[in-house]
Amino acid sequence: MARGPVDADLYGPDWAPSFIRQITKTGAPEKPGSRWQGTCWLKLEGERPRAYLVGMTRPPLSIQDLAPVSKGSSSQEALARTRDLVRLGEALGYQRLWYAEHHGMASIASSSPEVLIANAAAATDRIHVGAGGVMLPNHVPLRVVETYRTLEGLHPGRIDLGIGRAGGSDSRTLQALRSFGGEAFPEQFAELLAFEGGSFPPDHPFAEVDAVPGGITLPPIWLLGSSGASAQMAGQYGIGYAFASHFSPTPAGPAFHAYRRSFRPSEAFPEPHAILCVSVICAPTDAEAKHLAKSMELTWLSLRSGQPQPIAPPEEADAYPWTDAERAFVSEQSRLWIVGSPETVVEAIEAKAQEAGASEVMVTTTVHDYDKREESYRLLARAWGLPES
Repeated sequence: MARGPVDADLYGPDWAPSFIRQITKTGAPEKPGSRWQGTCWLKLEGERPRAYLVGMTRPPLSIQDLAPVSKGSSSQEALARTRDLVRLGEALGYQRLWYAEHHGMASIASSSPEVLIANAAAATDRIHVGAGGVMLPNHVPLRVVETYRTLEGLHPGRIDLGIGRAGGSDSRTLQALRSFGGEAFPEQFAELLAFEGGSFPPDHPFAEVDAVPGGITLPPIWLLGSSGASAQMAGQYGIGYAFASHFSPTPAGPAFHAYRRSFRPSEAFPEPHAILCVSVICAPTDAEAKHLAKSMELTWLSLRSGQPQPIAPPEEADAYPWTDAERAFVSEQSRLWIVGSPETVVEAIEAKAQEAGASEVMVTTTVHDYDKREESYRLLARAWGLPES
């Protein structure tokens, strides 16, 4: 249970943990909010209002799955394991599971999120499944609308459409994909929304194009970001926003602040909803978790070299002849990872989520052993207090 002051002026009146808007200047406690459940009161300190939390439970947890490929295993097994993980996530009480889109990486099998979404939704009953996300520069907007309307029609109310502005690969692979540059993203995104809403001007060449299947709306849309560049855009469109703290050293708080300041309510999002994505490895002890994290060290090193490899076992990292420069790179990168026992991990996630003002936390876990990966999600869910089914 977290306690302490939250700077209400910093986040503004539209801060997503909605109890901030329910507090009164009389100091009377209000009922719990709809995101971070809790009670609080407002105390004026000079000209800066501060909301003091009396009691606060934790935000929902979700999963991001990259379908990681481990050394000694196969892409086929990695793909089969995606079904195991989404079923486990549903049973453990995770809110949603998103599949990333990456291309040309030997350590990642998630190159077609829409196929994995269909597979996952068919294997489960309640958990939301979606793309985290569709890298729009690699796709034609009309095709995205058609694909995700189809998924929504097959699994109504359970699909999410996360959209990113990067290509998610190296320059040669992006050239093979005929990927657009990031500068075209605003135009592409506007085109996608115009196909969805049938809102092209009468003289536009696509004005008479019908996006099918008809009679089905797109699932809720989220913009993904890692630097804050998409935050204000997401707010102005009245859609969700997710920040990639699992690989970006940029603090999420300012991006979430910009998102909420610019937010305009929509039918899909009456309130702003900000997801903080974090990298987590949880094991029974801190020592074991740190041992498992050694696989991540080699994975990031291979990514930096431009030669991504399947995820190596921790013992291979122990035997690797590290240079000082490589050690320095991995040490800096590992600052972004949350690694430890359930108690250690929960404390760190709570701190990051509260500091950023997250409505929800999405966890990605990459280790060599698939069973240890599932154990990590299981330990975290129970320590976090998720309602198991």
